[in-house]
Amino acid sequence: MQALPVAIYTVDEQGRITFFNEAAAELWGHRPVVGRDLWCGSWKLRHLDGRDMAHSECPMAVALREGRDVSWDQAIAERPDGELVPFRAHPRLLRDEAGNVVGAINTLLDLRTQTLGDEARMRLAAIVESSMDAIISKDMNGIITSWNDAAERLFGYTPAEAIGRPVTMLIPPDRLDEEVSIISRIRVGERVPSYETMRLRKDGTLVSVSLTISPIRDAIGRVVGASKIARDISSHKESERRIRLLMREVNHRVKNQFSVIISMIRETSKLTSTPEAFLGQVRERITALSESHDLLVNAEWRGATVGELIQAQLKAFAAQSRVSMAGPMLMLQPNAVQYLGIAFHELATNSAKHGALSCSGGRVEIDWNVVPAGDGADTFRLVWRELDGPILDAVRGRGFGVVVLERVAPQALSGSGRLEFHEQGVTWTLEAPLHFVQASVADNAAD
Repeated sequence: MQALPVAIYTVDEQGRITFFNEAAAELWGHRPVVGRDLWCGSWKLRHLDGRDMAHSECPMAVALREGRDVSWDQAIAERPDGELVPFRAHPRLLRDEAGNVVGAINTLLDLRTQTLGDEARMRLAAIVESSMDAIISKDMNGIITSWNDAAERLFGYTPAEAIGRPVTMLIPPDRLDEEVSIISRIRVGERVPSYETMRLRKDGTLVSVSLTISPIRDAIGRVVGASKIARDISSHKESERRIRLLMREVNHRVKNQFSVIISMIRETSKLTSTPEAFLGQVRERITALSESHDLLVNAEWRGATVGELIQAQLKAFAAQSRVSMAGPMLMLQPNAVQYLGIAFHELATNSAKHGALSCSGGRVEIDWNVVPAGDGADTFRLVWRELDGPILDAVRGRGFGVVVLERVAPQALSGSGRLEFHEQGVTWTLEAPLHFVQASVADNAAD
């Protein structure tokens, strides 16, 4: 008994300890006095709920008092250093040839290792249940054996609906070959690293997931099943889709900007006589284009209102009191913002040099509205009108501004532009299909 790794001790018929081995002394944390200490060598005893237990209540004392073997019973030994050791006692009576009780032998099993294992399993179970990822286990036949809360949230099945059913209920028909490959790899103990795929919800919808699969082994190392961790990557996939869409849109808009600039350079070169004049006019027009671009960037390329665009282009030319605006709140498409921005710049530049904004009393009125059509093809109409400006001696020549106002901007919006010169200034009228000008609600939502 001394050589056994299990705690063992004996007592006489009065309960006095007659022998204990080293394993028992280690469990108790001290060495009782042989022939004096009664029933148990523990320094102190406790019930499982923490209450103090008298030595006369221990399983050995009960066995001797009642003259019977006591079934396995649990208690807690408190060592002198304060450590609590849960144990299981198995007292057995010792009898002589006549059947009289002459003592008893007790075997104590230290439950600390078992308790630690139970705690580890409880911690692991808590982690699995609290995980934001769906964690599912299955046996080697593909039958679901466990199902956490996240799996219910992701796939829609309750544990009662999922456990006991084949895992293939989560796999779209066109991806069933994945399960064959997974099982073959799991059988040889191979872990399947994370990969992206699609899985099927209870309501029949598909969900993008990232799957990681690991083999589950029993106590002797045999592969008995698999653990699957499924992470919902739908939002990640949607972000990727939006980024690709945004990049295509940015690419389109940058190319459109280049087209505007190339057109501007081409037309300006035709109508300027010196490199210096060409450079100055191109610089001014690209600056005007950048003002429109800033509006679009600040609005995340959803567009800009007519009023915002006018104010951005005219702020360098006139005080706000000299420009009046009237019209409905209308959000312009990015393309309309760019071309109308150039048009307003040309009008403002011409007015500041030769028209109403070149003298102290001159002013500009800008109004716009939507002209409804019976067939639903409404028209956007805008009028720039200069008042109380200097008397114009003659109609100005056809410079770049005229080309922009009569051809470039209207054609970009599939509309028409009419430029009229009066003694006191200029009137420009633009008409274009509303759907070429106005940013739609759907476009704004998509952005």
